[in-house]
Amino acid sequence: MAAVLVLSTVSLQAQSTTTHSKKTVKKTTSATEQEIQDLRGMLEKQQSQIDALKQENAEKDEKLHEAQQSAQGAEAAAQAATAKAETASSSVTANTEAVSSLSNEVSGLKTAHAGLETSVAETKKQVAAAVDSPATLRYKGVTITPVAFFAAESVWRQRAINSDVNTPFTSTPFANAGNAHVSELNFSGRQSRVGALFEGKTGALKLSGYVEADFLSSGTTSNNNQSNSYTLRQRQIWGQAARGGFAVTGGQMWSLVTETKKGTDNRTENLPMTIDAQYHVGFSWMRVPAIRFQEKVGAMTTVAMSLENGQTVGFNNGGSNGPTNYFFGGTGNNGGLYNTTTTYTNNVAPDVIVKAAFDPSFGHFEVGGVARWFRDRYYPNATATPASSAGAVNDTKTGGGVFANARVKATKFADVGVHFMGGDGVGRYGTSGLSDVTVHPNGTLEPLRAYQGLFSVELHPMAKLDLFGYYGGEYVQRTLYVNAKGQQVGYAPLTQNNTGCFTEGLPGAGGTSPAGSCGALTRGVFEATGGFTYRIYNNPKFGKLQYQVQYSYLNKKTWTGVGGAPKADNNMVFTSMRYYIP
Repeated sequence: MAAVLVLSTVSLQAQSTTTHSKKTVKKTTSATEQEIQDLRGMLEKQQSQIDALKQENAEKDEKLHEAQQSAQGAEAAAQAATAKAETASSSVTANTEAVSSLSNEVSGLKTAHAGLETSVAETKKQVAAAVDSPATLRYKGVTITPVAFFAAESVWRQRAINSDVNTPFTSTPFANAGNAHVSELNFSGRQSRVGALFEGKTGALKLSGYVEADFLSSGTTSNNNQSNSYTLRQRQIWGQAARGGFAVTGGQMWSLVTETKKGTDNRTENLPMTIDAQYHVGFSWMRVPAIRFQEKVGAMTTVAMSLENGQTVGFNNGGSNGPTNYFFGGTGNNGGLYNTTTTYTNNVAPDVIVKAAFDPSFGHFEVGGVARWFRDRYYPNATATPASSAGAVNDTKTGGGVFANARVKATKFADVGVHFMGGDGVGRYGTSGLSDVTVHPNGTLEPLRAYQGLFSVELHPMAKLDLFGYYGGEYVQRTLYVNAKGQQVGYAPLTQNNTGCFTEGLPGAGGTSPAGSCGALTRGVFEATGGFTYRIYNNPKFGKLQYQVQYSYLNKKTWTGVGGAPKADNNMVFTSMRYYIP
């Protein structure tokens, strides 16, 4: 474009010069020629410039073309690079995900390996511990769990009863006895206990047996003189077959009346935390030969029935005017392995006990009943003239009662319990052993109305310390009849002579305690107790060492007779140091 403009300009200038030359022909030739030469030089020069510009433009076009081709190649290369980058990115992403997955797997394997190593180490420890100190012993297919504690105990009583660490509560002396005016202090190791639990499983059937013994038995030659050779006695010895929620247990065991901690299961008896081996006034219990059937119903309920060996205890003969035309048992036969100094009743049937137990999350509750039968043989013509055994008749009376237990966890550190039992002829079940029956004027038996109750508070302020407090009582009702002579008979006649109960008598032969004449009959026995248990050492491998102290106040009341209603009380302090095997 620039070249065209230059040529146009040169052409116009040439035309102008020619016209001007025609008008000035008269000028000299030399001047004209010189101007033409000058114009030709300018044209050549401009032409050179035009050629240079064309050459420059051609080179620029070539460079532009090369630049465009280079740009297109670069763009293609960039697109290829982008595609490769995208492919590489996808590959990197996939590889990253694969690496992450592998990393997670490796991490999981490391964790599993660490857990396995920990489990193996723990198993090795458990195996070593089991080998070093097994919780049970094995004999063929039976596991054997030893049970034992070793006790050093003492009892101090303000009024002597001449007893070991078990207290015969109704024997607390009245003022007429010399023992009421002296104290006693006795040491004992006899409550030490040995035993074992035997268990075998045959599929769905579980078989078990339990034996437990202590030394709170006295042989005919036992004494405190030198060797204190008291005898071993069976506390419990029973066998059990259980399948699912059903179990049958037979042997010597705690009565079904006794409160339990779980259902009606054996070996879960909830006993007072006392050192006193007679436990506490108001506590209802027995340990006798029995057969028990129990069934778990749902998650919280257990029902049970027990047939337990019968025996009439605390028998009252009707007072000084009571009849003599009957018998209900006899002393034991040595050949039959019974004690020849003890009276055994001729039982017509076992005691039958039923109980339902409930175990909600907040406590344990029980309700039950007992049926009993009392038989004697009486002779209507024993007082005839002449006396005759003709017409002798066996007579059976029915007794029984109801009982209930409730124990709740009042707080995290406190348990509160209430027990009650009441009925006719249930004195045997109370720990004081009050009378079961008395006698009608015609010689037949009559069950006595009786009640037992116990309130308990047990505190656990720390892992090593338990505090306990109890208050209990037992009562037997006065039951009177009038015989053909107009005399009162039965339990606690108003004519009973109590005048000798208040004045101390003279010593007996051989330096025995004075015992004046006192016929007062018990109305009720009451006891209040407080104490603690401190576990000095407790280790599941080596066992438990604990120390206990118990204080009890005992009060005995009687029915009014001639001379009044004497009372007796006692203050007692017990101590105990026990080592329990693990």
